[in-house]
Amino acid sequence: MGTSTDRTSGTGGAWTDLKYAATSYFRGTGQGDAGSGSAKLLLARHVPVLGGAPAAAAGAVAGRTSVQRLGGLLAGIGTNGLGEASLGDLVGRDRFEIVDELVTTPSGDGSGLDAAAARDAMCDVLEELFGEADTWEELQQARATRDDIERLLHLFLTNYLYNRIPVIAERLGRITDPAAALRADRQMRQVIEDCVVINLPSDPLSVDWNGPQGRDIADQAMQVAYATLESLA
Repeated sequence: MGTSTDRTSGTGGAWTDLKYAATSYFRGTGQGDAGSGSAKLLLARHVPVLGGAPAAAAGAVAGRTSVQRLGGLLAGIGTNGLGEASLGDLVGRDRFEIVDELVTTPSGDGSGLDAAAARDAMCDVLEELFGEADTWEELQQARATRDDIERLLHLFLTNYLYNRIPVIAERLGRITDPAAALRADRQMRQVIEDCVVINLPSDPLSVDWNGPQGRDIADQAMQVAYATLESLA
């Protein structure tokens, strides 16, 4: 289901509210009667644990960097193919080397909640982008239109926001019915997906993704998503 390793949880205050919501939601999921309302409450209550919507967005450092990195990659592919996608000395390398560099650069070694969330989400998106391609010749077949850029950035943000939620992996692991665990996973991702908004210009291929415009797109997406998630309560 693509979730990262579970995040260390705290106690008291917002953590208590989150844990109650998580217990209620996952108990209902295991019994087959969890609704989207309880999923929304769970997702809303994780935002205060991250310090509230403004703090959660401000702390999404690896996520914002990854949005810019991914946007630049996709714009390069959409303009002149993978060889023009700002890959530097990775041109001509195999899938493993390229993917490793792309997921490591924004998130470092992947340690910590934010970095691990970004790394996992980037892996999911690159798997979607490259499919079964393995060699450089195969990877060069990847294409990215405006719709592809919007779709893949949306996918990254959905998975990244999901991966930043504490206690989820641990609670999913308690569900003994794999089908029920999968339903819970999908339901929460769907709620998050509905909260994600990517405001792209008419020509995202021309965006300077490493500059102020790219940062603004990433910042706005994080701010809108966390404000919307927090409001679900």
